[in-house]
Amino acid sequence: MKVYYTPKLKELARKLHKNMTLSEVLLWNQLKQKKMKGYDFHRQKPINNYIVDFFCPKLKLIIEIDGESHIYKGNEDVKRQKKLETLGFYFLRFKDIDIKRNIKDVLVSIENWIEEYEK
Repeated sequence: MKVYYTPKLKELARKLHKNMTLSEVLLWNQLKQKKMKGYDFHRQKPINNYIVDFFCPKLKLIIEIDGESHIYKGNEDVKRQKKLETLGFYFLRFKDIDIKRNIKDVLVSIENWIEEYEK
């Protein structure tokens, strides 16, 4: 799947890539190297005019982690998600604290979503 993005976001994505939050690192360790049911995930991926936390091109799945930086961005996050959904992408959102406290449930949620998608 060819994903188009605003080129100026590439440098910011690199910076985010190098400065991941703890919850991003924890989830990335479970997604990288096709550990999630054999699917290839990317981190800090520019898509359209946005940078998403994690992206699987084959599934068209975006995974976002909502931490402290999202507290006052609720409307912005909804607008962003709706825009990307109109382009054919799917979303899963998890709270930062859920990844830190119970990553197993988060992983089960992702696996269940993938199994439903594959049907």
